[in-house]
Amino acid sequence: MPVTSDIHAHEEAAIAAQYIDVLQIPAFLCRQTDLLIAAAETGKIVNVKKGQFVSGASMKFAVEKINKGGNEKVILTERGTTFGYQDLIVDYRNIPWMQAHDVPVVMDCTHSLQQPNQTTGVTGGNPQLIGTIAKAAIAAGADGLFIETHPKPAVAKSDGANMLQLDLIENLLEQLVQLREAVI
Repeated sequence: MPVTSDIHAHEEAAIAAQYIDVLQIPAFLCRQTDLLIAAAETGKIVNVKKGQFVSGASMKFAVEKINKGGNEKVILTERGTTFGYQDLIVDYRNIPWMQAHDVPVVMDCTHSLQQPNQTTGVTGGNPQLIGTIAKAAIAAGADGLFIETHPKPAVAKSDGANMLQLDLIENLLEQLVQLREAVI
């Protein structure tokens, strides 16, 4: 299993690359040229999370920056699009649009269901829709899925509001494998 982690500044890339297999670029940093180039120069796989403010077509610039840094090992991750101030929606057109950049595309089924900027000050979510998002992503041709899970999401230290309860993952994965076989 590959080890992955986010990096947030260009000087972190070389340090992190000594210990991990995949450098992840956070969604809000997906346009940061110095960060993308530093990640590329490590030779590691670079997973760029699409910003909620960026179109799938515009992610070509992130791919180009990494490629110009001498690295062809790029993954793009769809995480939804800002809808108003307190919700995200998934535009499934982004999957083929990002695949047009000749890179694999992963659907983040967890974070795309976040509800940021809630009046409580705590990010909310819609975990009951994880299966819907995952199935639609498979039908749209996603190359992979990211689903956070926890035995008790309510007590998770991070992202619990949009995690799938662990005992639900096996059934969902079985459904997704059947769907993938039908789509191929």
